[in-house]
Amino acid sequence: MDKETLIKNLNDDLSNELGAIIQYITYAAKATGPYRPQLASFFLAEVTDEQGHAQFLANKIVALGGEPCTTPVKVPAAGSNRAMLEAVLEAENKAVAGYTTRAKEADEFGDKGLAVQLEDMVRDESGHSEETERILRDWPL
Repeated sequence: MDKETLIKNLNDDLSNELGAIIQYITYAAKATGPYRPQLASFFLAEVTDEQGHAQFLANKIVALGGEPCTTPVKVPAAGSNRAMLEAVLEAENKAVAGYTTRAKEADEFGDKGLAVQLEDMVRDESGHSEETERILRDWPL
């Protein structure tokens, strides 16, 4: 794993985190119905974790000599609470897969600290994914 490829991949992750922040904020605003307070709180509670991930990634990219991206991935449009939760679940599962791969790349590059931090981020994103799955499990149609 070379440094330039690792920086590029970390920037892809940063773009995903920036998109996740936007996704959670906008979905909190768009939540409707009798579960709106709980959904809005659920979505907004995730912003802090995603912001922390984004800050870590930006700092690491700079430490490696790169320039952090400022462009988020496109946030999927979602017209219902269920669609929002499904989009969140998809994004969280993508983050788990991405950080799992990135941790291996960090090991290959020889940066154990980065690998450990990315594994911690896998744990965080897995928890978000599991919680979203549990909410969706008995969600009314």
